[in-house]
Amino acid sequence: MLESAIYHLLKNISERSHTTPTSSTSSTTQRKTEFGQLVDLITAPEDHVDLSKFSLERHRLIVIYKTAFYSFYLPVACAMLMSGVPYPENAPSFSLAGTSLAPAEISGGTSVAPTATSPTPSDPYSTTLSILIPLGEYFQVQDDFLDFSATPEVLGKIGTDIVDNKCSWVVNTALLLTSPDKTSNPFNASTSAERLREIRAILETNYGKKEKDAQGVNQHESKVKEIYEELGVRKAYEAYEERVAEVLKDRIAAVEDREGGLKKEVFMSFLGKIYKRSK
Repeated sequence: MLESAIYHLLKNISERSHTTPTSSTSSTTQRKTEFGQLVDLITAPEDHVDLSKFSLERHRLIVIYKTAFYSFYLPVACAMLMSGVPYPENAPSFSLAGTSLAPAEISGGTSVAPTATSPTPSDPYSTTLSILIPLGEYFQVQDDFLDFSATPEVLGKIGTDIVDNKCSWVVNTALLLTSPDKTSNPFNASTSAERLREIRAILETNYGKKEKDAQGVNQHESKVKEIYEELGVRKAYEAYEERVAEVLKDRIAAVEDREGGLKKEVFMSFLGKIYKRSK
């Protein structure tokens, strides 16, 4: 559907000078989305659980390529091109610096200060990437968290990430917090090193299991949700959300409003729709 819609759009604007960069942006985004889908399928096939393939780094790679480029950057980039915002000679680039909790922070190491504007984007499209790609990642992390934490009545659906063996932000955070070398938990100080090892075993035994008991309840899923609560995943998410929102607000504030160019209010409207959403 995405591909067919793009080609329909290009057909209707074929006489305009920005067709080539629009075609290039669209095809590049399509390719990146397919790469992200492939990595996701290789990492977390629904019928084979292998948590050794999971990591926060792998999760970031998947969601940026599978979701952020086509859901957040592509529509805005096409609008910019059709509005006559000049496309740069060199391919736009972006920075994720400071937009997430560093692994050391999640696992109880030294705090790392956020970096909001380094390196400085060199053109409007790089500026847009540096805001919308982290925003797209934030949206998917939020989706992962709500799949675990929100009730079906609020979410509008039943969360299935645990049962479906998804490489979600939640399970990757739990895996990091229960790594073999961890002796404490920054989000629940009462968790002993021995208990962290027990939790890791529970996670590895129950994640991705679909079997239900005689009452129709998936006890494996229930056990995983219980250890998420015990580990303090909600606190980890709150820390992540505040970090990424802070960095994005700084980047948006640095945008220079120009006639026929970028507008702070556009980026703030995107952030406003996502920040603290509950469904």
